[in-house]
Amino acid sequence: MAHELPELGYSFDALEPHIDAKTMEIHHDKHHQAYVNGLNGALEGKEDLEGVSVEALIQNLDKLPADIQTPVRNHGGGHFNHSLFWKVIAPGGASAPSGDLAEAIDSSFGSLDAMKEAFGKAAATRFGSGWAWLMVKEDGSLGVGSTANQDNPLMGDFVGACGCKPILGLDVWEHAYYLNYQNKRPDYISAFWNVVNWDVVAENFSSAKCCGGGCGCS
Repeated sequence: MAHELPELGYSFDALEPHIDAKTMEIHHDKHHQAYVNGLNGALEGKEDLEGVSVEALIQNLDKLPADIQTPVRNHGGGHFNHSLFWKVIAPGGASAPSGDLAEAIDSSFGSLDAMKEAFGKAAATRFGSGWAWLMVKEDGSLGVGSTANQDNPLMGDFVGACGCKPILGLDVWEHAYYLNYQNKRPDYISAFWNVVNWDVVAENFSSAKCCGGGCGCS
């Protein structure tokens, strides 16, 4: 069963002025579609991998045939990362964390502002293309980190923690922000907090906790 591009679920201009409509259209319809196409191409002819979720694929890269490990890492990672990204920036949710998530942020970082500072540093200092993440660590606490290219915490080897469950991600590839922000990545990072849907992040947090932390959770 081929992987498919998920519906965005809202209009391209829904996040303006923080993320412009043209960037959203190109990012979703062109860039994400290319990752889906690449993943399906890598899996073509591998009948034993049909029906395997993208999460399971990228969590078990070393168990895949050697000739598709890199394309699945790149394209599968891109597919997973963007699928999460569209949801955590979906309009209409809470503009600030509350409940268990807020308590976890305070416990792990001291305050929401401290978490944003740590997350922003991870995003701003990621050299070249990549992602910044808020994730549930193996002990159930929260952490931040960054990954290169289309890697993510499910893959394990990245700056910040190991094998954890991502609950919030920020795409810092230039295609995610260049039309509006050019080379000003810090401005884009700052604007990101205006579009985070904390209801979705809270749902991701709850799901990760139910899996006993992040590691090994699909």
